[in-house]
Amino acid sequence: QVQLVESGGGLVQAGGSLTLSCAASGSILSINTVGWGRRALGKQRELIATITSGDNTNYVDSVKGRFTISRDNAKNAVYLQMTSLKPEDTAVYYCHARGEMGLGNGQVADFSSWGHGTHVTVSS
Repeated sequence: QVQLVESGGGLVQAGGSLTLSCAASGSILSINTVGWGRRALGKQRELIATITSGDNTNYVDSVKGRFTISRDNAKNAVYLQMTSLKPEDTAVYYCHARGEMGLGNGQVADFSSWGHGTHVTVSS
C-alpha cells in the first residue's frame, strides 16, 4: 500500500501565496510522475500540475506562471508553490503519484494513488 498525505492548505487572501506539501509512504520502490490535482465545489477533479522523474513539468493554463511544482526524491515528497492566488483557486487540492511498490513477496506492482486532499480557500 502507498499512502499520500497532503498538508499546507488554509485560508489566504487574493494575491497571496501558499505552499502545499505531500509526503508519500509505504512499500515504495520508485516514484515516476507525481502531480497535484484540485476539485472546486461542484466541479470534477482536474490535474493541474505534474512533474516527471526527469523533472519535466507541465501545468494547465489556469495556473501556468503562478504555480510551481517540485519534488524531493530523497523524501518521497512533492510540493506545490502557489502565488498570486485568486478566489477561483479555491478548491480541495490532492496529491497524486505513480510508481512501483513491493508486495512483500518479492514481487513488484505498479501503483497510482491519490491523497485525501487539503482545503485551500482564497478570499477576495
